[in-house]
Amino acid sequence: LQSSRHASRRPHRLPDLAHLPLPMLGHAVLPTGNGRVHHPHIRRVEAPVPAKSALELLVAEARIAELESALSEARQAAFTDALTGALNRRGFDEAYQRELARSRRNGSQLAIALIDVDDFKRLNDTLGHQTGDQALVHLVKTLRAALRPSDILCRFGGEEFVLLLPETALDEAVAAISRFQRRFAASPMPGCEVPVTFSAGVVVRQSSESLADVILRADAATYAAKRAGKNCVIGG
Repeated sequence: LQSSRHASRRPHRLPDLAHLPLPMLGHAVLPTGNGRVHHPHIRRVEAPVPAKSALELLVAEARIAELESALSEARQAAFTDALTGALNRRGFDEAYQRELARSRRNGSQLAIALIDVDDFKRLNDTLGHQTGDQALVHLVKTLRAALRPSDILCRFGGEEFVLLLPETALDEAVAAISRFQRRFAASPMPGCEVPVTFSAGVVVRQSSESLADVILRADAATYAAKRAGKNCVIGG
């Protein structure tokens, strides 16, 4: 009995740990008298990503980038005039709404110029439609070289262009279009001996006007410039 009592008082001995296998993955644990605990020197090892999965991920990312680029190009094509590279009417409508909202927030003026190439039909009839197209491209190229980054140019139809001048008063807009006109007249189109000019009407949007109303006023000012002898700018 005494021997049994002495035996019951002996502490439970841990097994020899030197011969226990250590697992290669996950948390290693060691047995104790009351359960299992994490081994202090063993860290979890993550399984490597298979090479095939990594390659598939790279291919998917490249495909996404390709689709995003194609979407951007399609959007640009939908809002751009194919001949001149200026905005088309759809693109201009979006740009106008954006600038109109900015104008309302800032309380700034928004000027619009309607530009019409003089005697464009005669140019087409005399030198051909290809030369007429080149004249339009030349006009856009010359204007863009002189415009501010904030100015917006649109081919409104045929030989008509609309120029949006944010934060610009009427007298400033008329002076700017007059400078553009002189610059255009001073840079003749290569290979064309016939001088190409334009007439323009300039207005500033009033608070209650729709875009259609503004364009009508600019159009009336352009016709006044035509009647005044062409190759001039009139503010409305």
